[in-house]
Amino acid sequence: MKILVTGAAGFIGMHTTLKLLKRGDEVVGIDNMNDYYDPQLKRDRLAEIDRQPHSGRFRFIQMDVADTSSMNALFKQERFDRVIHLAAQAGVRYSLQNPHAYAQSNLVGFVNVLEGCRHNQVQHLVYASSSSVYGGNVKMPFAESDPVDHPVSLYAATKKANELMAHTYSHLYGLPTTGLRFFTVYGPWGRPDMAPMLFTKAILADEAIKVFNHGQMKRDFTYIDDIVAGVVATVDRIPEPDAGFDRQQPNSASSWAPYRVFNIGHSEPVELLTFIQAIEQALGKEAVKDMQPMQPGDVVATYADTSRLEAWTGVHPSVPIEEGVQHFVDWYKAYFHKA
Repeated sequence: MKILVTGAAGFIGMHTTLKLLKRGDEVVGIDNMNDYYDPQLKRDRLAEIDRQPHSGRFRFIQMDVADTSSMNALFKQERFDRVIHLAAQAGVRYSLQNPHAYAQSNLVGFVNVLEGCRHNQVQHLVYASSSSVYGGNVKMPFAESDPVDHPVSLYAATKKANELMAHTYSHLYGLPTTGLRFFTVYGPWGRPDMAPMLFTKAILADEAIKVFNHGQMKRDFTYIDDIVAGVVATVDRIPEPDAGFDRQQPNSASSWAPYRVFNIGHSEPVELLTFIQAIEQALGKEAVKDMQPMQPGDVVATYADTSRLEAWTGVHPSVPIEEGVQHFVDWYKAYFHKA
C-alpha cells in the first residue's frame, strides 16, 4: 500500500515507518521538523530510515500539517491508500506555556488531514489520540467506554477534540477512522523531553532527577515495538459501522459510523520509582532523587485496558519493563557515546 505517515521524523513515526517499509509498503513521510526539542535527533531518525535496506520505498517531505494549501496539494498529488497521522504538538506541560502551538498543529492540522482523506478516497485514517484524554478519571484500568469529558491539560483537550472531529467525518462522509489512545511510550530514539531520556541523562551526569508527586505515580509504560505492532495491525483492519451500536446507551469508542477508538498500552502500570530502578540497574548507577510536588496538568496514574484492541488486532504487548529499559539505555549510550 501507499501510506502517508505524518510526524515521520518523530519517535513513533520513525519506528512505524521502518515497520511499514520492512513489510513492503511505500511510505511518504512528512514532518515540520520544529524545534520543540533538538531537530538534530529528528534528522538522525530520518538518516536511520535511509540506512535501512528498504529505504528506496520511502520519501520524506518537510511540511507542516497546519499548512492547508500544501496539505491539499500533497493529498491530491499522491493519492494515498491509508494515512497514519502521528504529527502533533506533543507534551502536556508545554501546553501550559504555548497553547497556540497546540491549536495550530493538533486542531487545524487535524482538519487538514481529515479533509485530505475525505476528498482523495483514503481507505482508512489511523490517528494518534492519547491516554491524557482520561484526565481526572480515577477508575482503573481506563476503558474506552469511560467518560472522557474532564481533561486536565490543553493537550488532552485537543486529543479529545480529534476523536470528536474524526467521528464527524466518519458519520458525514463515511471515512473510516481509528483513534489510538497511546499510553506512555518509551524505547530507542525516544523524545528527550520524556522521563526515560531525562532520567538517564541526569544519572550519567551525576545530577539529581526530578521525581514528581514524590514518586507516588504510576504509568503504563509501553515499549515502542509493542506500540508499532498495534499501530500497523490497526491500519490493516478498516472499521465498519457497528451493527450492535446502542443509541440508547452509546459507547463513545464505537459508532453507527465506521469509527473506532482503542487504548494502546502495556496494561501493566509501573510505579515511577520502579521504572527509575530499572534505569539504575541498566546503567549500573544509582540516581540522586529530588522529590517534587505534583505538576499542574499531570495525573497520578495511567492504566490501559487493552482488551478491545487485542481482540480487534490479535496483538498482545510482550516486552517487559526491564528488557525495554535495557534496550533504551543501550541505544542511549551508543547514540550519545556514553561509556
